[in-house]
Amino acid sequence: MPYRLLKFALARRHPEPRMFRTHARLKPSYDVVIIGGGGHGLAAAYYLARDHGITDVCVLEKGYLGGGNTARNTTIVRSNYLTPEGVRFYDESVRLWRDLSAEFDLNLFYSTRGHYTLAHTDASLRTMRWRAEVNRHLGVESRVVDVEELRRALPMMDLSAGGHAPVLGALYHAPGAVARHDAVAWGYGRGADLRGVEIHQQTEVVGIELEGGAVSAVLTTKGRIATRTVLCAVAGSTPRITRMVGLSTPITIQPLQAMVSEPLKPWLDPIIVSGSLHVYVSQSARGELVMGASLDPCELHSTRSTFDFTEGLASHMLDLFPFLSRVRVLRQWAGMADMTPDFAPIMGTTPVTGFYLDAGWGTWGFKATPVAGKTMAWTIAHGRDHELIRAFNLSRFTDFRLTGEKGAASVGH
Repeated sequence: MPYRLLKFALARRHPEPRMFRTHARLKPSYDVVIIGGGGHGLAAAYYLARDHGITDVCVLEKGYLGGGNTARNTTIVRSNYLTPEGVRFYDESVRLWRDLSAEFDLNLFYSTRGHYTLAHTDASLRTMRWRAEVNRHLGVESRVVDVEELRRALPMMDLSAGGHAPVLGALYHAPGAVARHDAVAWGYGRGADLRGVEIHQQTEVVGIELEGGAVSAVLTTKGRIATRTVLCAVAGSTPRITRMVGLSTPITIQPLQAMVSEPLKPWLDPIIVSGSLHVYVSQSARGELVMGASLDPCELHSTRSTFDFTEGLASHMLDLFPFLSRVRVLRQWAGMADMTPDFAPIMGTTPVTGFYLDAGWGTWGFKATPVAGKTMAWTIAHGRDHELIRAFNLSRFTDFRLTGEKGAASVGH
């Protein structure tokens, strides 16, 4: 046991401060109320306080901090998207990610690994070339690699995929990385708390009051809060909150499951994704294989895990890595993915004055945590959409200006 940890355990008075304060009660009013104590909500609170001096902010979380989709994902960070709007947005997020550990003085275990998206058909290989051209045009490092280069880079992988779906090439994205999801929530939470933001856990929102089409108050299980500004950042619970203000969105909720193996000695450095096999995998700093697949096919507001998922994902993993047949599954989980028709988020202002939306993240919300928080904070502070998120406004569904990101987010990664 490290000496510092032993000293901490035996000390009568712990020298380390709490990660953030616990507040006994809500104040009667706040300048800004953020619904959702996950990565996005906490990041928005942090940047509101740090960049705009708005500190009279309350973050409401019905459970525990970071316990929703922030804790129920596979922690992949990348920017190799398909549309110019998506590439610019996520590339800014990658840039922010690189400095977060130093900014928080907290180890986020951010690790650049490289990201391979496998192509098993001629059609998917054409899409990889398309994505590579868009990425490179916008200054993002991505390129298509052939089978021979894959064989040299990934000697542990069966490129025939058990004979079912031979690999024809891949899109290689060098900046692809992984990070520790809970530490991200803690870092943003502590940073916001130190700047005066109040975080209230175990506090559920049960209603939102409107006056003349504008937000006037938030009703919670611990009392009423007067406010003129509300940010909804609750992922799979978005439809429940938007109904409170009479707002209609095209969001559907589908479970997204994942699982991890028992710890193994390090052998897989890059992140590997297969759209055809519906599998993606990386190895954590603890040696676990972190694995995921596609969304469950039916809409369901639930975090239930299923044996069918485990069986199917294990089968596809063995197509690529047959030597893993005797490795045990340690645990599995599910999150509620808030899906949009065009596979892009819904962000920014809404027809309800004072009500801002950060939703529709589906399977790609974790990687957007820093940039989503930063752009939403700017949007709230200025009362208009940040330039990076204009294409993601809810109005695109009535104006028929969809942002077609499905070709870069078809697996749930």
